[in-house]
Amino acid sequence: MIRVVLFDLDGVIRHFDPDHLAGIERRHGLTSGTIAGIAFAKPLIDEVTTGRITRAEWVRRVSESAGSAPAAEEWGVQPAVVDDALLELSDEIRGLGLTTAVLTNGTDTIPAEIAALGIADRFDAIFNSADIGFVKPDVRAFEHVLDALGVIGSEVFFTDDTASKLAGADRLSMRTHVFDSVDGLRDQLRAAGVGVR
Repeated sequence: MIRVVLFDLDGVIRHFDPDHLAGIERRHGLTSGTIAGIAFAKPLIDEVTTGRITRAEWVRRVSESAGSAPAAEEWGVQPAVVDDALLELSDEIRGLGLTTAVLTNGTDTIPAEIAALGIADRFDAIFNSADIGFVKPDVRAFEHVLDALGVIGSEVFFTDDTASKLAGADRLSMRTHVFDSVDGLRDQLRAAGVGVR
């Protein structure tokens, strides 16, 4: 029986406009894809999402590699939009007596970002890889969540917008779903026995 519904953050709960980054690069004379190509390349992305460096250091290194501090700084504070329908679904799940939680491959500023978005009280727990020291899909990130919530894998339903991030959850017998829409997620939750409308 599902007791916990675990959500990814980016691409599920909050969304970034890809055109915003393209606009930054255009304004600062950078080739399209420059910033993402630096920021999300290994080992840099692993260093920041496992808490070995801060977000500020991450942005500084992106700035250095891209050759444009203003572009990197603007990218570092790009706005995000929260999916209200997803928040309503989390509220509905909690109303059924289940726990909802977030597991994100994030940086040391995730607590401040969650507070700024005003969504902390819409979930029972927020788990951040920068605090855990392991990133999805590493099974140890998921084991941390199970231990913290006092559940076993088969009692957890996990959704992420990136299929490769599900591997560790699958190894622990979690029900998994590649997120594409709130309606699609509702269908999969119902199929897993969660009584959402």
